[in-house]
Amino acid sequence: MNVFDLIINDKEQVSLSDIFLDEANKQQFEQLIKEYRYIDELNQYGLPVNNKILLYGSSGCGKTMTAKAIANTLGKKMLLLNLSNIICSRIGETSQNLKQVFDKAGRERAVLFLDEFDQIGKARGSDEKDVGEMRRLVNTIIQLIDYFPSNALLLCATNHPEIIDTALLRRFQLRINFEMPTPEVLDKYYNKLLSKFPTELQGIERKYNISFAETKDHTLTSVKSTLIKQLEEKQIKL
Repeated sequence: MNVFDLIINDKEQVSLSDIFLDEANKQQFEQLIKEYRYIDELNQYGLPVNNKILLYGSSGCGKTMTAKAIANTLGKKMLLLNLSNIICSRIGETSQNLKQVFDKAGRERAVLFLDEFDQIGKARGSDEKDVGEMRRLVNTIIQLIDYFPSNALLLCATNHPEIIDTALLRRFQLRINFEMPTPEVLDKYYNKLLSKFPTELQGIERKYNISFAETKDHTLTSVKSTLIKQLEEKQIKL
């Protein structure tokens, strides 16, 4: 399979200022970015950069957006893996597909982002039907991660870190947890989303204990509902 068929063409530009991170995560990503900016100086002291990062936590809490923001901040191309095309029923072909993408990321010094990493990194023996192929696949991923060049960056994301093979988990230098946003953080996010609309459209009901993705969907749906209501009222008056 052609390597271009294995990658999703996503050119969305995201900056770190667009991401709402808690203070601990923010500091870790700022450190990561600084390591790449001073990679040559660090290498002179034999200090490797952290280039194998696992992002885990609830769906819709910013893992993918953070990966895009890091790639954009570093000025690196982002390769977003198309897992639906990667996984193949033919023995050995999934491993070969993965190798193609890892090789491309290494050559281009890119950010390689593997979303839903648990799909290909499940613990060996967790599925009796595919135990042989899964062992081979996990062993391949371990080798690919071990030899991944330091001037490229591997970011993997999962909602289910508990089912990932422990040998794979140990390969990640950083494991960063994305928790559900607090009401205070969500209020800041609501304010940013609503700031682009006129004041009369901003008075929506705010929901909490939901993800960023759910917050965005709720906000835009509520604003549309309010706007449509206002337009209908104007038509009635006419």
